Amino acid sequence: MEEGSGMVVWPRRRGEGAFRRRRLAEPFLEHNRHTTTQPSSIEEEGFGGRASFIRHLPFGARAVSNGPTMNDAHSAGILPCQAIEDLIAQEAIGSLTPFDPDQVQPASLDLRLGERAWRVRASFLPRNRRVAERLPDVAMHQLDLSKGAVLERGCVYIAEVQEWLALPAGVAARGNPKSSTGRVDVFVRLLTDYGAAYDDVAEGYAGKLYVEIAPQTFSVLVRPGTRLNQLRLKRGHPAILQTRSVGVDLSTGLVGFRGRRHAGVVDLDHEDGHDPRDYWELLEAPRGELLLDPNEFYILVSKDDIEIPAMEAAEMTPIDPAVGEFRVHYAGFFDPGFGSEDTGSVGSKGVLEVRSHETPFLLEDGQTVARLVYEPLTARPTRLYGEDGSHYLRQGLKLSKHFRPWT
Repeated sequence: MEEGSGMVVWPRRRGEGAFRRRRLAEPFLEHNRHTTTQPSSIEEEGFGGRASFIRHLPFGARAVSNGPTMNDAHSAGILPCQAIEDLIAQEAIGSLTPFDPDQVQPASLDLRLGERAWRVRASFLPRNRRVAERLPDVAMHQLDLSKGAVLERGCVYIAEVQEWLALPAGVAARGNPKSSTGRVDVFVRLLTDYGAAYDDVAEGYAGKLYVEIAPQTFSVLVRPGTRLNQLRLKRGHPAILQTRSVGVDLSTGLVGFRGRRHAGVVDLDHEDGHDPRDYWELLEAPRGELLLDPNEFYILVSKDDIEIPAMEAAEMTPIDPAVGEFRVHYAGFFDPGFGSEDTGSVGSKGVLEVRSHETPFLLEDGQTVARLVYEPLTARPTRLYGEDGSHYLRQGLKLSKHFRPWT
């Protein structure tokens, strides 16, 4: 893809992509000639088409690729949209189905659920095993998502993701829930084969992707293609440009929402399809204080505006537990251009997803509840956050896109 063009250039000659995939797979195929391990049905079923080359690879191994490396980079940093599209064109990122036109964000890639999920009795990390090898030990039953399935609150699920990776050397990734997912209190974490940590994808990873899904307040309806989380890719080890403290606004009037614990199901593919009164309670803080009850879920808003420059990306991270007994912001990625003059969205706030832990906690106006960590991009993205429209552009205190405006 030409630098800055914003267009994906697919292989010109029939079979050229297969040739490239073969070259990528050669180290693994050589390994498999001396391997007698039989793939499990969980692992194999459902992989075909463009992903078929990876079917017999030892998933989770690190790839040797002819794709972009550190030598091709301007510097270490987060990859912008055009670099992600390059990786798709080079088939370092693939999918079981065609990519959606809006799937690549300014500095991240939305991931989509596949057709199968499993209700599991416990969370786990694969560590020295594949996810598919570990699943039979913890799976209680399998769900077919093809006609839609309800994931019940208080339960834990593992689901296949349609996208797969064969990352080049020097490129790693990190997962994070989408904003709309975090705002309905659905806890989502990315899993990779042989992974020793949630959400982290090792440099050069080649293999399938899975998500752990744990609805907390609302049961949710999902289908193949539902987007719960996103992937941010990075080259090298980007420097932290700055870290900002984020305070909470409890100053006047309506300050937030609290989830109703026994509300109905939220359809995660139905925008503006739910009456917020059925799911939320309004909150005020007349003295600039809000008492957080244990195991309740709150939507609050930042005290100050948030701005992400065009050449930077940011992630909202939890504060030190010593500062407060609560967790803030499940969905932490902020794309370049959010709240900036470049996109005409100055004045945007950060919506905070807050859940208290075991003890009640008294939160005060302006109190620091999270940190915003800024990192550089390797190049200016060809499009910025909100240029093609966004439900959260110039946002203040706002529920997820699944709910109609509160009137």
